[in-house]
Amino acid sequence: MARNIVKAKLDIIFKKLFTDEGNQHILQAFLSDILEIPYESINNIIVLNSEIMPENIIEKYSRMDIKMTVDGNRLINVEMQIKDEGDYKDRSLYYLSKLYSGQLKSGEVYGSLNQCISINIINFNLFDCEEYHSSFSMREDSRNEQLTDKFTAHYFELKKIGKNIDKNNKQELWLRLINAETEDELDMLQQTGVKQIQDAVVVLHKMSADEKTRELAEMREKALHIEATEKSFAIAEGERKKEAEILANLKAMGLSEEQIKQALGK
Repeated sequence: MARNIVKAKLDIIFKKLFTDEGNQHILQAFLSDILEIPYESINNIIVLNSEIMPENIIEKYSRMDIKMTVDGNRLINVEMQIKDEGDYKDRSLYYLSKLYSGQLKSGEVYGSLNQCISINIINFNLFDCEEYHSSFSMREDSRNEQLTDKFTAHYFELKKIGKNIDKNNKQELWLRLINAETEDELDMLQQTGVKQIQDAVVVLHKMSADEKTRELAEMREKALHIEATEKSFAIAEGERKKEAEILANLKAMGLSEEQIKQALGK
């Protein structure tokens, strides 16, 4: 029987995979392949928020992301979003804007602003297209002329990953690793022969075997489940109150029970 594994798309496991001590080469390979830039071109990565505070694990509505500087001239934020909470486009743009504007200190010139990149890995469909990768930058609408390269947002939709593995597509291999839910899926990735992917699989196996990590993952999953249940209840309660209000208004207008049923489509 296949062993259970901790899932890399669970935000807390995602963050541990890429920021725990000894895993920097995995993070470097991930950034290289996801952004399609040479591995050797990345000389220095400083993760600015590697620590996972205990309250983040059980806190509702918390964000688990990885904020980092790369080579001192790029700010990159990677977010793993498990559930669709609505308004994600606006939310991701807001955080990218804060990343960009927050770096300017008093007395500094605007030209000193560094390139800011957001990488959004989402476990739901966001765009009406078949491609799993969508990239946005600021360009003129008719000429397609780039205004700046300092503001870029990438979105990777896990639900759009196909079934067939292409070992030459490293970008897709990372997404498959993050999306894996079974040991069989990890074994298939191990067989691709891509070293950093293999190293990441080993790390996930070690985390799966670690009792404390599994307990943290279970706590996080439980918190997310409670959050989803509460939101679902709140929506249902809101709809119930709205219907009751409409019903009261129709009665106040003097409509009969039969007329009210017809008006409500019942």
